[in-house]
Amino acid sequence: MIRIGCAGWSIAAGDADLFEAGESALARYATRFDMAEINSSFYKPHRAATYARWADTVPAGFRFSVKLPKAITHEARLVGCGPALDTFFDAAGALGDRLGCVLVQLPPSLAFDARIASTFFAMLGRRWQGPVACEARHASWLEPRAEAVLRRREVARVAADPARHGDDAVPGGHPGFAYWRWHGAPKIYYSDYPPAALDAIADAVAAGPADAWVVFDNTAGGHAVPNAAGLQARIG
Repeated sequence: MIRIGCAGWSIAAGDADLFEAGESALARYATRFDMAEINSSFYKPHRAATYARWADTVPAGFRFSVKLPKAITHEARLVGCGPALDTFFDAAGALGDRLGCVLVQLPPSLAFDARIASTFFAMLGRRWQGPVACEARHASWLEPRAEAVLRRREVARVAADPARHGDDAVPGGHPGFAYWRWHGAPKIYYSDYPPAALDAIADAVAAGPADAWVVFDNTAGGHAVPNAAGLQARIG
């Protein structure tokens, strides 16, 4: 299925009429969207009780994508991360079946290394058997040898906008799952996607795998929620 949502679940006053009533911002958000991306886990750890509370707030069909901590991706740079992955899943696992995807965002300076990448995603796969999406931001991750490792480990390469290297604007890696992150263009995190851009996004998503997640991350300008709602209207 195609899931559409935002990075986070804040709702601006001007977008309130898009949602039904709820006891919290997350509960209200979940009346409209069936997924949310948790980015705060990148910066700081959350307690298992926090993840459990979020899981209890949303309907049974709702799913979260949780970003791995920067201690794993940016500081350790995927090396020797077994204990850190255990700590992460000890907490995030409290989401239960509401944990739908793990997001691995890599620093732009991290070039592809076949041994490191294969070892890391194998370690991740032993701890989590669900979907994994990797937003790799170094051009070397677009080469055939990187594509081969991602496919073998069943990791989807994120399609990101604005693209850094051209080909990273389309999904790669695991052919059975697509993960799109729309950050806002031309001004990242701020720009609105006009109707023509949403039409093109809808066409691209519809042409991809049946199992796809679409995340709007242009939250700083307040456009993520209306853009996600606009894409919902186009895809159905």
